[in-house]
Amino acid sequence: MKIHGFKTNIFWLLCFFACAGQMACKKLIAIDEPINTLTTTEIFSTDATATSAMAGVYSTMINGTNGGLAVNSYGSEFSAGSTTLLGSLSSDDIYFFTAVSNSVPDVFGTNHLTAQNAGASSAVWNSAYSAIYKSNSVIEGIAASKSAALHDNVRTELTAEAKFIRAFCYFYLTNFFGDVPMALTVDFNQTANQPRMPQQQVYQQIIADLKDAQASLAADYSAGSGERIIPNKWAATLLLARVYLYAGSYADAATQATSIINNNALFGLETDLGNVFSTTSREAVWQLKQTSTDPNLKNATPEGIMFGVTTTDHHGYPQYCLTDQLLAAFEPGDRRRTVWVDSTDHPNYPPAGMAYVPHKYIIDAANADAGQPVPQYYMVLRMAEAYLIRAEANADNPTGDAAASVADLNVIRTRAGLSNLDAGLSGQALKHAVARERQVEFFAEWGHRWFDLKRTGQAHAVLSVIPMKQQWAGDYQLLYPIPQTEITVDHFLKQNPGY
Repeated sequence: MKIHGFKTNIFWLLCFFACAGQMACKKLIAIDEPINTLTTTEIFSTDATATSAMAGVYSTMINGTNGGLAVNSYGSEFSAGSTTLLGSLSSDDIYFFTAVSNSVPDVFGTNHLTAQNAGASSAVWNSAYSAIYKSNSVIEGIAASKSAALHDNVRTELTAEAKFIRAFCYFYLTNFFGDVPMALTVDFNQTANQPRMPQQQVYQQIIADLKDAQASLAADYSAGSGERIIPNKWAATLLLARVYLYAGSYADAATQATSIINNNALFGLETDLGNVFSTTSREAVWQLKQTSTDPNLKNATPEGIMFGVTTTDHHGYPQYCLTDQLLAAFEPGDRRRTVWVDSTDHPNYPPAGMAYVPHKYIIDAANADAGQPVPQYYMVLRMAEAYLIRAEANADNPTGDAAASVADLNVIRTRAGLSNLDAGLSGQALKHAVARERQVEFFAEWGHRWFDLKRTGQAHAVLSVIPMKQQWAGDYQLLYPIPQTEITVDHFLKQNPGY
């Protein structure tokens, strides 16, 4: 989708079909499907229709728009596996096992992108801007509605949810592409020819949206009937902490992280790593609830299908494998290496030998079963990040508390079955410990490692020496190219240098 948007009535038609057929969300109040088109006036005339419209935003983010084929959406939706896949390939998390010269995934894994071969990153751009367009439609549709049947509490809640989603999308856009256009309206006259905005201004808008969301969203999970599938105040808080960390506002990052860590009534680290990604995880801050009716996805998540090895006998053929660099980062005895990593010896396919794959999602193509319970939703935000944000904020802040940073790292390490770090750790040694803990905690998860390497200035040193990435094309590869189709239709857009 171009940032210029589709016609509003077409969007809402898609949203309602998505809601009616795909979203198993208790927040969604069942209404009749549209026969032809629905105007925004009709959509925002009642609590039920407006709530269903916002539910449609979540549905398309995880299930896509192609008839609910969620198993395919990781290739076209930044929020259904594409961010994890591309970010993990570009970093040192995973490699494409079947990579051949000029294959699309291979150009990400080898960091040899061009404006012509980076089609998969265009899907990130398009799907993120699509979600932004839909969020803007909710915000403006609610503001324009004069209906007394759309009550103030629902107006406030849905507007805050839409602002959260808009901030969430812009976070990933700016970390993949750098400076990006800021579309804050559905008005074509304002969005048709927008220039790229400096990343600092993008972050300012993200922070403003998240503060608004934080102030207005519920502090519990009542919007999702107890399931953690609708972003609430704490989702906004955790994402705000992350943005402050990325922006170098360390004290603010630590403050936001502390506020959610202290909410023991709702949150806590799962002591059993096998429960972290479950539908009932106390560690979950926000999850996307995938469809359970797709005949290919069955009761799996998109990443479960994407990273699985296709057979239950551990002889299957993997698509994507963990790198030697990542495997070497695990300390002996780390339970994350045992619980979150699977293996296969794939004897019938060259090159033969043992390969290791991400296994945070336990249902894959080999054991997915239609009609069976869904044990895991797609995890977006989780509590471990709050501890690691606070640890990094204290480590990087010249006036931070190094001992507190070590204590937070040890909370994560204890859960992983590792010994405590020395309480006196400080300086570069402490920063290295933070980076390593983030690497092994968030591998193959939402592009964390890719973004961490770039924002800390370590990307060149770490990535340029990896044999798979030789010859190193250049540090300009640390930003993805702006889709050429966007530049063609908007002459104000300029390509990232090097492309």
